[in-house]
Amino acid sequence: MKIKKGDEVIVIAGKDKGATGRVLRVDPRSERVVVEGVNIITKNIKADAARAGKESGQVKVEAPLHVSNVALVEDGKPVRVGYRVNEDGTKVRVSRRSGKEI
Repeated sequence: MKIKKGDEVIVIAGKDKGATGRVLRVDPRSERVVVEGVNIITKNIKADAARAGKESGQVKVEAPLHVSNVALVEDGKPVRVGYRVNEDGTKVRVSRRSGKEI
């Protein structure tokens, strides 16, 4: 998976198309990412003893997006990602647009 936690991404498909944010979580098994401030849903929460006396109600949280619906951002534009192996043998991600390391 070419998207990592902490990357700045832009949503390229779906209801939040054009929104940008930082990746909070990555789930490689289901190929999904959670982006800060994007794909907000409302969850209904029950009050229970395990939540230390917190009340029931509605909570807004970020839902996961499929990784194909986001792209890394470089200068405010989406970019594709490739890999390059340096002379010392380290593998680094590079922007297909500019060739710079990400």
